[in-house]
Amino acid sequence: MFPKTKILTCFLVLNAAFFYVSAPAQTSVVNGFRNVVRVIDGDTLVLSPNERVRLIGVDTPETKHPKKPVQCFGREAKEFTRRIATGKKIRLELDQANAATGHKDKYGRTLGYVYLEDGTFLNAEIIRQGYGHAYTRFPFRYLEEFRDLQRQAREKGLGLWSGCRKE
Repeated sequence: MFPKTKILTCFLVLNAAFFYVSAPAQTSVVNGFRNVVRVIDGDTLVLSPNERVRLIGVDTPETKHPKKPVQCFGREAKEFTRRIATGKKIRLELDQANAATGHKDKYGRTLGYVYLEDGTFLNAEIIRQGYGHAYTRFPFRYLEEFRDLQRQAREKGLGLWSGCRKE
């Protein structure tokens, strides 16, 4: 009887250890405020000390893509984000939808929602002002809200919806 009890105990301990190790980690909001050091393009920021953040649900025209030229309205989108965010304190939130990838994209950037210290939701503001599209390829918490903001910006002819300027 003693060996059966010992075997059962070992089985239960190993089973519990397996489930503990394989359980998905709980994600949380990144606590505290962080500083925006610089803006790479309209939808990518660098936070101190040196963390690149890709805004979830936003796609702005390219300015820094290695395989693409600067796209129509790319400079304006970058300038808008630079003006509103550089040097500002922000709060970074993560989305459970990205937990499986460790909240990183294929380039190693943290995927997040950015809130300025005054409460402005940067991801939404870029779309609201017409500096970017709602990036709907992957699911995220504000998908429908961002689609609605894009529709409104397009109807008002804001930002990139007003057409490209000739340089």
